[in-house]
Amino acid sequence: MTTASSGILPKGKSGGDRFYYLLAAMLGALAGWLDIKVGDLLLTAMVVLAANILLGILRPRRPWRWVVLIGGFVPVVEWLAYFFLSQKPERAQIYESFLAFLPGIAGAYGGAVGRDVVDNLFAGK
Repeated sequence: MTTASSGILPKGKSGGDRFYYLLAAMLGALAGWLDIKVGDLLLTAMVVLAANILLGILRPRRPWRWVVLIGGFVPVVEWLAYFFLSQKPERAQIYESFLAFLPGIAGAYGGAVGRDVVDNLFAGK
């Protein structure tokens, strides 16, 4: 039987997340760029979902940070495109880019829970 202090999540060092933060920023910028070029919110949502699932599996502690990073980059890239590029997204497209947080929440927490399930199933005694 496990004690309350052992927890479900695997113990990992907290200083090794720089690579994952950089990966999240790159995937968020990619999702924002894809939203500008293609203009399809569903495709952007699928990219955000997949990126958050990946990072939720790789780093299951505090999955909200992946939602904030990846989902936050989509409106930021839209805003930067509006001010610096010749291709102007419509006002509705900028507002709908905030909807990227919804599949991000499902992906990050789903990936973290999936990682916990796999860790519990294959944990040694």
